Amino acid sequence: MGRFTRAAGCYLVLLTALAALFAASLAVGSTSIGIADVASLLVAGPSESTASQIIWQIRLPRALLATILGGALSLSGFLLQTFFANPIADPFVLGISSGARCTVALVMIVLLGANQIMTPWMSVGAAMAGSLATMALVLMIARRVKHQSTLIIAGVMVGYICSAITNFLIAFADDQSIANLQSWTQGSFSGSAWPDVALSATLVAMVSVLVFALSKPLGAYQLGEGYASSVGVDVRRLRLAIVAASSLLAACVTAFAGPVSFVGIAAPHLAKRGVGSSRPLVVTPACLLTGAVFCCGCDLIARTLFSPVELSVSAVTAVFGAPIVIMLLLKRRVRS
Repeated sequence: MGRFTRAAGCYLVLLTALAALFAASLAVGSTSIGIADVASLLVAGPSESTASQIIWQIRLPRALLATILGGALSLSGFLLQTFFANPIADPFVLGISSGARCTVALVMIVLLGANQIMTPWMSVGAAMAGSLATMALVLMIARRVKHQSTLIIAGVMVGYICSAITNFLIAFADDQSIANLQSWTQGSFSGSAWPDVALSATLVAMVSVLVFALSKPLGAYQLGEGYASSVGVDVRRLRLAIVAASSLLAACVTAFAGPVSFVGIAAPHLAKRGVGSSRPLVVTPACLLTGAVFCCGCDLIARTLFSPVELSVSAVTAVFGAPIVIMLLLKRRVRS
């Protein structure tokens, strides 16, 4: 009963924080709009007024996308940490985000060079291909190394290689391609559109339902593959499901926001600490909410701190996420 109360309290705190940050994201900016006016504009629906255009076409889709993708990144990190049994595994550290960014950049440059438009489905498809390719490479390395620390170093190196290829592509792209790629490669929720929100919400919802459905075998897998097999879990299928789900979530984030650092590491650990449990059934909603709060808050800071200059959201998430990672590493060293 105590654990249930703690988890329920954590969910309530996270929902309250998310609501407050979401409201602030709609109200605060170069043009300030009062909370009451924001509520009136949302109730009235889209119109031709300037304030309505700001809310409905700029701030609302951006806030929604930051919320959805923050949850996706946190859930992806949780799945990868479970898969590799490593507390600092996440799409950014393992190079998965960089691989997705590389393939999206390549497809974007090719399509722009041919005067073609890159649709949201194309972005996700290209990012998914890059995520799976990078994940396959990381898994090949994982089979050959004994220590998880070596795997993390290998993932970082893979990420650097993919980032170097992306920078090479940008260096030889035309001016139009560079203009479209520059802010995206740094990690940003700017330029969010309703089709992006609809597609990302659909994909993240589908994966979240899958993770909920796999909560029991995931809980067994956390205790080791041998134990999971002994209680009837098809470990091979479960591993494939984890790889596919985490790669799709990472691909979705990279396709629409570029690489966003440290959220996938920090948010799952904050979620576990908040609910006082590591059970997937309890942690999954906490991960989604924690990641959403983390990204929504960081995007608000990135957009308003030095307005009208906008920071990359990845720079802000690194400022808040990196200390958490350092703390985790120090704790692991003390325990060992």
